[in-house]
Amino acid sequence: MKKTFSVVLVLGLVFLVLGCGNKPRFTLFTWDEMFPVEVLQGFEKETGIRINYINFDSDETMLARLQAAKGGDYDLVIADDYIIEMAIAEGLAQKLDISKLSNYRNINPVYQKQFYDPTDEYTVPYGAGVMTIVYDPSYVNIPITGYADLWDPSLGDNLGIIGNFRVINGMALKVLGHSYNTNDLLAIRTAGELLRRLAPNIRLIRDDHLEDELISGEISTAVMYTSMVTLAKMAKPELEVVFPKEGIGFGIMAGFIPSQAPNADAAHAFLNYILDAQRGAQCFEYLGYYSTFSASDSLIDPEFQEFLTLPAGFNVDMEMIQNISAQAEEAHNLIWTEFRAAAGQ
Repeated sequence: MKKTFSVVLVLGLVFLVLGCGNKPRFTLFTWDEMFPVEVLQGFEKETGIRINYINFDSDETMLARLQAAKGGDYDLVIADDYIIEMAIAEGLAQKLDISKLSNYRNINPVYQKQFYDPTDEYTVPYGAGVMTIVYDPSYVNIPITGYADLWDPSLGDNLGIIGNFRVINGMALKVLGHSYNTNDLLAIRTAGELLRRLAPNIRLIRDDHLEDELISGEISTAVMYTSMVTLAKMAKPELEVVFPKEGIGFGIMAGFIPSQAPNADAAHAFLNYILDAQRGAQCFEYLGYYSTFSASDSLIDPEFQEFLTLPAGFNVDMEMIQNISAQAEEAHNLIWTEFRAAAGQ
């Protein structure tokens, strides 16, 4: 689940990275554009700790670097749920010292005790989202209620999708009534055959700013991350958002402190800083993902309120995408390669 909501103020980040003098250093390792610059600068000013903000382009890249560093080099990592499960299992994360997190009570318990950290010993959730379908009713002349509708020929060369292969392959699995996390190789391959039949409808496969093409009319329909949906709806309120009836993928980003973090105290200080209710509201308005701090919910600007929580009466089944067998992962990778080739992407 990659953050795609706002443009970073580059000069602000240059200031944060370069800093000055001999201030204590704190290395934050996550995707780009994960925090408002004013929050990062505020932390530096309040604590005197200089932030060294380092980015990765995928969860897998993060894990490889953390493995190479043997749990060192970085003080705080923010990544996706499934990869955090792997980091904890490999001994690359340390337990939190809750006594250093006076704002810990501000976390929404809905986002705790999840599969990747069932005892809440290692992580602080920082944003959550679901995969939804968004379409422009001005250009779509069929009712869209679920993933199966995306195969309709009327959507030919008009569909944009994100580049997460487990999510997109998972759409076909869901249409066939299977779990995202099945290890049944026959089910995965059958779903792959179905997915390839979607290729004529694909216009774009893109993980960054896919919402721009929906706003401009380049595509009529998209499968997008929550942050993209937020941007799209704010720019073009007439767009329709669909929570697919077959069920949807649900994910949580969370922060954890590596096992050999050089400055774990600074990592705790930063976590506590963003757990503040008002600063949390700033972060979630910027991110465009669901708020995981219940204390922040009432402070979020009304302009964002409808986008940053699940809608009232929400009753679609949600399933978190989890780690699967090596054979199943290999099958997904092959399907994804063949699908992209068929779609000309």
